[in-house]
Amino acid sequence: METAVTRMVAERPVVIFSRSSCSMSHAIKALICSFGANPTVYELDEIPNGLQIERELVQLGCQPIVPAVFIGQQLVGGAKQVMSLQVTNQLSHLLIRAGAIWI
Repeated sequence: METAVTRMVAERPVVIFSRSSCSMSHAIKALICSFGANPTVYELDEIPNGLQIERELVQLGCQPIVPAVFIGQQLVGGAKQVMSLQVTNQLSHLLIRAGAIWI
């Protein structure tokens, strides 16, 4: 079954679901952009179907809901998971594999 989240992440190398007031979401966006990636960002408090998207993200296991990061159409997770990938030097490899950045 195709969900709104599935449609929103399709064919995009990096997608971040965020809230405009979330400082952790801002930090994760800045980190990913620092690699030269240009993520598609959806601010859930600014889009009409934000509550529906939040419910879908919870069903996918996102806790907390934002930031929710998808790389190569796969849910990576939230800030903790993204920071873990960065610390272990795996984040750049995922971004390259997804076609989000080139070396």
